[in-house]
Amino acid sequence: MKRIGITGGIGCGKSTVLREFEKLGVPCFVADLVAARYYDDPDFLAQLRQQLGEEVFLPDGRADKQAIARKVFANSEMLHRLNALIHPRVLEDFELFCSVHSEADYVLFESAILFDYGFDRLMDAVICVYLGLEERVQRLALRDGFSRDEVMARVKNQMAAEEMMDRANYVILNYEGNPRWRQVCHVDTLIRNGLKSTPSPYLDSGR
Repeated sequence: MKRIGITGGIGCGKSTVLREFEKLGVPCFVADLVAARYYDDPDFLAQLRQQLGEEVFLPDGRADKQAIARKVFANSEMLHRLNALIHPRVLEDFELFCSVHSEADYVLFESAILFDYGFDRLMDAVICVYLGLEERVQRLALRDGFSRDEVMARVKNQMAAEEMMDRANYVILNYEGNPRWRQVCHVDTLIRNGLKSTPSPYLDSGR
């Protein structure tokens, strides 16, 4: 079974692309969704309080995710502390996920920070979902109500989308009107056949 990373900048549409792979029967592990469950774990919350402080908690003892986001995206040291709590747990859960889906040809591991934290070294290959910055800003403003400053605060803590694209084995351009489904099917065929870094016939538009 191959382990394939899938990454891309915030707002590039990774979730939409993952749904297309799921239609093909590919098991998809989404790191952020898995990590979200940790905030219900008392042991994790105790470590979080120790690392980030009491100010990221609500009066009822629950973690204030908006306060956490504001703090870590404005302070790289705090972001490092948070990731040091989360990443080992995520990798343990991914190992369990792989064992459950051991009969699959491949599984996908989705993370926006795949390259930033070296997760790519654990993968057999990497897919990058690419979309230009301005399009991402517009999507996030419509979807989540983010301001441009809020988007840029998150972008600056990620590797540049163009660098992700250059380092990936496969690229999916996620512009509206680009043949997303055909791109996913093309990449799926390449992965199942063990081919890497083969140019997609759909990469001419959008970049």
